[in-house]
Amino acid sequence: MPDDLDTVHARIAEELNARAERLWDVALELHGAPETAFEEHRAARLLSGELERAGFQVERGVAGLATAFTARTGRGSGACVALLLEYDALPGLGHACGHNLIAAAGLGAALALHAALGEVDGSVLVVGTPAEEGGGGKVIEVDAGVFDEVDAALMFHPGVHDWTWAPLTAQTQIRIGFRGRAAHPTGNPTEGVDALAALIQLFNTLAVLDRRLPRGSHVQGIVTQGGVATNIVPEYAEGLFGLRGATTAALEELVRGVGEAARGVAAATGTSARIERVTAGYEHFRNNDVLAQRFADHIARCGITLSEPEPGVYLGSSDIGNVSAKVPAIHPFVAILGPDASDHTPEFAAAAAGPRGRAAMLASATALACTAADVLLAPGTAEQAWSSWHAKAAAGE
Repeated sequence: MPDDLDTVHARIAEELNARAERLWDVALELHGAPETAFEEHRAARLLSGELERAGFQVERGVAGLATAFTARTGRGSGACVALLLEYDALPGLGHACGHNLIAAAGLGAALALHAALGEVDGSVLVVGTPAEEGGGGKVIEVDAGVFDEVDAALMFHPGVHDWTWAPLTAQTQIRIGFRGRAAHPTGNPTEGVDALAALIQLFNTLAVLDRRLPRGSHVQGIVTQGGVATNIVPEYAEGLFGLRGATTAALEELVRGVGEAARGVAAATGTSARIERVTAGYEHFRNNDVLAQRFADHIARCGITLSEPEPGVYLGSSDIGNVSAKVPAIHPFVAILGPDASDHTPEFAAAAAGPRGRAAMLASATALACTAADVLLAPGTAEQAWSSWHAKAAAGE
């Protein structure tokens, strides 16, 4: 690594130290907002306003999403680095996923990088990514071309582990409805074709299937319609099923298997089945080893040591998977609670406004900005990241 890059890293740390109080104020302001559409608008205005005042060119309402935005700085034919900001909260739990820290860290990284680098042959793109919790804002942004010119997409996530990357599965939701024939269960019982019985049979079939699935894959369903009265054989019944796969290919195989099971149940019960995919779904996360190692090296200098995830452990799904299927990306976890705790809890929400949350946010902001500087300034870094991305894509990893 060139000596002058070390100087850039030192300047980034200085710039972040100078902004530490303001960044924490931003994190706390976001943390104090409940999950409502109004508050997400306010969060987007707060973050984009900070970037606009620093000289970034801001575009709001990106990809048709009212609370999405981009902010750009830099020019030339060099690499483009994207810093991703999440800022949505959880209904009833607030920032129990720590998105306030993600937003503040990405904001800090962008501001420090802009101040420390000045004019370089390359660009920084800050992407405001709403509705990660179930809405898939990044999926829409990817499809809209927001990441088309990006060479590296960087973000961190607070958690209960210090891990170099996130073992995140692919996921989608499927709605399955069975159509039978209504009848009175005693007046003309032989005329009825019980759609609810078919749906229950599907649940039983999928329970058997679920036991044979590989690690990282599973099916979980709920009944959304099951009839209208106890004295009417249900004419229509419907379930909603969440499917996950360790890889996107494994998920697609599971989708096919669930569809075959539903059609088999329909044939056996004399019903007809309607199978509908109701979400675009998330792809599995494809970690970029080159960029992840850079981040780990930088955050180690801030006193946080990252390790590889525990084998066979999966932590859910996220729309960052779709970004990682498009461009080299990182999504390390930095702990704000111990490994016996969990996110999506009141305790985690409190930690996201506590001293360990602040320390994780500032250290991650520094590591994100320094990693971005490496991509922009260190010869061959962007090319190495793309080479790693292509290798994993070819292997289906």
